[in-house]
Amino acid sequence: MSEFYGRQLLLLLVLSPVLEEVVVRAGLQEWLMRRAPQAVAPPVLVSAATFGLLHLRAGWLHALAVIVPGLVLALLYQRTRSWRWCAVAHSAMNAFAISVCGL
Repeated sequence: MSEFYGRQLLLLLVLSPVLEEVVVRAGLQEWLMRRAPQAVAPPVLVSAATFGLLHLRAGWLHALAVIVPGLVLALLYQRTRSWRWCAVAHSAMNAFAISVCGL
């Protein structure tokens, strides 16, 4: 395995999932949930859309493709309030994408 490939795997399977879930779920979504405790849809939809926008540098199609996984992660956070479980799920989704699409 090349050094580049190893760094890419570290980025995609550890660093990005942790950083994105801390910012989007534990940060933005948690803030929205506290502002409107009875509202489920707005925090979930806003965090999923933000998650998509974070992936915009890879192109519009990629950003749109991660909206559904973003919704899944947002619902997981809504249920568990654990960014850690979201990071684990996010990493698993990335691993699946790598195995199907390649790196």
